[in-house]
Amino acid sequence: MAATSPLPNATASHVAIVASWQHLPLRMRVARPLTADELFDFCAANRDLHIERTADGELIIMPPTGAETGRRNADITAQLVVWSKAQGQGIAFDSSTGFLLPNDAERSPDAAWLLKDRWDALTSEQKRKFAPLCPDFVLELRSPNDRLDEMKAKMAEYIECGARLGWLIDPEERRVYVYRPGTYQVLEAPPLLSGETELPGFVLDLGSIW
Repeated sequence: MAATSPLPNATASHVAIVASWQHLPLRMRVARPLTADELFDFCAANRDLHIERTADGELIIMPPTGAETGRRNADITAQLVVWSKAQGQGIAFDSSTGFLLPNDAERSPDAAWLLKDRWDALTSEQKRKFAPLCPDFVLELRSPNDRLDEMKAKMAEYIECGARLGWLIDPEERRVYVYRPGTYQVLEAPPLLSGETELPGFVLDLGSIW
């Protein structure tokens, strides 16, 4: 542990370990739950780290992804953005975007999509910080260090919080887990993924992911 850094505008009870910790991912709790603004400021002050919060207030701090995972994620996000712009009914988001879910967790899916009317209903302040909602579609790309059981639990959380479709892509096992409210499906090395009724017209080409 190289240093500690106080949360911006926080009391002494909110001093948090950040800096050059060598054993990430790291789970930690602060003295009291952070407000939405404090959490946003904490994440903004540590942009080199991927930070999420569980529903019970635990902070999960992860390092940047490896190059292969980053390449795959960029490919997926690019496909989603191209479709979203052409379709015009929603907004696509990349992996740096945080969402405050209805259960008080803060999550940053590797890719996400939101209906435009839900986005337009947010205030300018809400758009500038973590959007207080769950996206309609979420995608998580498993990296070599991710635990599959934790990734599955996160996907179930998205669905419980209002997501209509979720894809968990596991490149190492060449497997995709498809989540919808009340349903769950496992696909073995599909070459394509269809958004069906939730993302009409969107087809994700997984050729470069496998």
